[in-house]
Amino acid sequence: MTRRLSLSSEGRAVSVYLHRQDLPEDVRFSGLVAIDTEAMGLDPQRDRLCLVQLSDGGDEIHLVQILPGAAPPARLIGLLADPALLKILHFARFDLAMIQRHLGVLMAPIYCTKVASKLARTYTDRHGLRDVVKELLGREVSKEQQSSDWGADQLTDSQLLYAAADVLHLHALRERLDAILAREGRTQLAQACFDFLPTRALLDLAGWPDMDIFAHTG
Repeated sequence: MTRRLSLSSEGRAVSVYLHRQDLPEDVRFSGLVAIDTEAMGLDPQRDRLCLVQLSDGGDEIHLVQILPGAAPPARLIGLLADPALLKILHFARFDLAMIQRHLGVLMAPIYCTKVASKLARTYTDRHGLRDVVKELLGREVSKEQQSSDWGADQLTDSQLLYAAADVLHLHALRERLDAILAREGRTQLAQACFDFLPTRALLDLAGWPDMDIFAHTG
């Protein structure tokens, strides 16, 4: 079953599609895909994955609702596992751990707009999606539905539009952040951080979520 909504962005209409459990066969992505997840909480070991959001930067956003007890979403898993597809996320560390824990996929390659922001925007400590989008793109992102019940069988229109907005701006953010990273000579440093993120997610899942294993102390 597919449900369709419309989201307005910068004078253009973006179609938002909700698919229950897996992507349709005719939905394809290539090159770059923006990804986000919604879950019952922030602990990948305890809280289940509820929704995966996908955008190619165009006029469609696809949301896949992960239903408890259902068969694995084979087409979604294949897309997430595709090594030819660059995945753009904000705070990728969490999404990588959640997808690895619940779908068995350690995504790569990765571009994390939060890591990029911390390396590029050293003049501020505000690196949440809402703050980065507002400054670099001049757009507002609502966080009203951030703490809602994502495990509900029937998600509300407000939840779906909120979830879609989390991937709507990631392609544009990447372009703006890449320009600053290049200007400041930090492109290679950022890439090294992106390459390490899958391992960082595995450390989180293995029991080292709060420890800096590279630190002298401890």
